[in-house]
Amino acid sequence: MAAELGISPSYLNLIESNQRPVTVNVLLRLAEKFQFDVSSLGAGDDAQLASDLMEALSDPIFDTQDVRANDVRDLVSTLPGVGRALLSLYQAWRNGAPRLAPGDTEDAMGESAPAGLPSEEVTDFLQQKANYFGEIERIAENLWLENSFGLLNLQQDLVRLLSQRFAVDVEIAPASAMPGLLRNYNALNRKLQLSEMMSVASRTFQLAHQIGLLGYRADIERIVSSGKFTTPEADALARVAVANYFAAAVLLPYDRFIASARETRYDINVLQHRFGVSFEQVCHRLTTLKRPGNEGVPFHLIRVDIAGNISKRFSASGINIARFGAACPRWNVYDAFTTPGMLRVQLSKMPDGASYFCVARTIDTPARAGSRGGLPTRAGQLAVGLGCALHHARELVYSDGLDLDDAQIFTQIGVSCRTCPRSDCSDRAMPSLAQRLEIDENRRGFSTYAEVT
Repeated sequence: MAAELGISPSYLNLIESNQRPVTVNVLLRLAEKFQFDVSSLGAGDDAQLASDLMEALSDPIFDTQDVRANDVRDLVSTLPGVGRALLSLYQAWRNGAPRLAPGDTEDAMGESAPAGLPSEEVTDFLQQKANYFGEIERIAENLWLENSFGLLNLQQDLVRLLSQRFAVDVEIAPASAMPGLLRNYNALNRKLQLSEMMSVASRTFQLAHQIGLLGYRADIERIVSSGKFTTPEADALARVAVANYFAAAVLLPYDRFIASARETRYDINVLQHRFGVSFEQVCHRLTTLKRPGNEGVPFHLIRVDIAGNISKRFSASGINIARFGAACPRWNVYDAFTTPGMLRVQLSKMPDGASYFCVARTIDTPARAGSRGGLPTRAGQLAVGLGCALHHARELVYSDGLDLDDAQIFTQIGVSCRTCPRSDCSDRAMPSLAQRLEIDENRRGFSTYAEVT
């Protein structure tokens, strides 16, 4: 092999043991002599695995093990299979396995819980598929052509399709008749009820979702079966996710939507009104524009509640998003809660130097009708963040007027406190795995765990 590459066996040995980098010339000779795609050596998967492992190892149960970031990177680069196995083991323990309190015996554990969260399986599935399903896109396009849909009266067109093709009646039902429900389909009387508490955009989305389940279940099942999910619950969640993808493809037809996105420079507000959809629907659709030869800006998306729980995440921008706990409090998706309804813009930089351009805004969840015990029902609120790598920022209208070369306007962020190596962060809530914790009881910095200089 060394002879084929024109290098010495000893140098090759150093490369194989990660003691020397692979030069461009060696890489090109590798591609030529051994017939493989150079792009397959991309570091994206390794970076994500390393980030996930670092986050898992930030669990306090590993505090006595003294695992360092370099140890994790070495493991991922040399034994990625072992790294994935360790991550799966941790996920099974954290998401499903009951935990023993001090003094408990195995008898106290009771029946074992499922090995993992179905929602995590589905999230990983969508990430592996790059959140793009070309087959669903083609079905949605054909649906428009076959039924002569119109953008301005799409809701009526979908109601008509449900009636004529599926013999389904649609009813906008009072909230009191649908306690705890937004959509309810009864297969026996073929009636679809939609709650009056939903916005027009949400009702249209639910109509398209139901059409997907009724008319294209076989296609959805075929896609879901490729995920090899481990539980019926994960299968069901995956069907919901793919049916949601179908609904988005119907409401926001690919070619028309991506053309409008480019024309408006990804102005979410304009796209919202042009297509009659919600802020979140536009943001989510922007993450699916992966058609070969007609791709959009690669975005990441995160949705959180006010307690920091992440209920939706996807990354095509390259940024790593926390999986096992709260993300970095400096992300603007959390700042959005301080200015409800206002769009927040942020330029951020990760510890590895990667920079991102992000926008975030709060969204309201469907309100519940009525109150109990004389107390009003709390209004639900989430925040959605959408971002891209910095080199795509000029393609977005939100970058106008910003000096993207000014280092002072960048916010220094991380994935989470336990995996972030920044020692001078005033927002740090817990110590980092990246360096040994040293506390000087005679000095106090901005944070208990921040380094004092």
